[in-house]
Amino acid sequence: MLKLYDYERSGNCYKVRLLLSMLEVDYQSLPTNSTTGETQTAEFKRLNPRGQIPVLVAGDTVIWDSMAILVYLARRYGDARWLPADALGEARVMQWLAVSENELQYGLARARVAVLFGKPFDVEQCHRDAVPGLEAMETRLARNAWLAAEHPTIADVACYPYVSLAEDGRFSLTPYPAVTAWLARVQNLPGWVPMRRQHL
Repeated sequence: MLKLYDYERSGNCYKVRLLLSMLEVDYQSLPTNSTTGETQTAEFKRLNPRGQIPVLVAGDTVIWDSMAILVYLARRYGDARWLPADALGEARVMQWLAVSENELQYGLARARVAVLFGKPFDVEQCHRDAVPGLEAMETRLARNAWLAAEHPTIADVACYPYVSLAEDGRFSLTPYPAVTAWLARVQNLPGWVPMRRQHL
């Protein structure tokens, strides 16, 4: 069985849990608290030298970084709908994975950890950093149901968590009605599971 080094309040871990659920893949969650130093031990860094979660273990195979894990799961357990095999289709997915790792990560995710975990990020600057990514999403989603294709892909899974958690970082999605409608579509997909937020 797959093992996922996981932290329930991490949006990046949530991406992986979400895709595992949508693909109906069984796994064992290994709770790992990144806020108390559990990812900085020598033992953990043998799994991920970057000292970050999530980490997926599949037998003797170890994969770290949420984007890499999404790609692996889509190829290993999904079909080409989740990650197209053609060059253009794959490139379109990768464009949105880049948004998830840049504007959404440095904008929405950092604002969230500043507010919830007291990290020393400038929340207003984080909000400004998020805007270009959300504007790009709004433009795309005003004309299309999904980010990278005519159906859901891992691009949608990757971008969903921190957008859905935007209010945790005091960021309003009111100016982005198409994005808000897309959030509802993602939540209606088979296998969708909510973020574990009981400790918030």
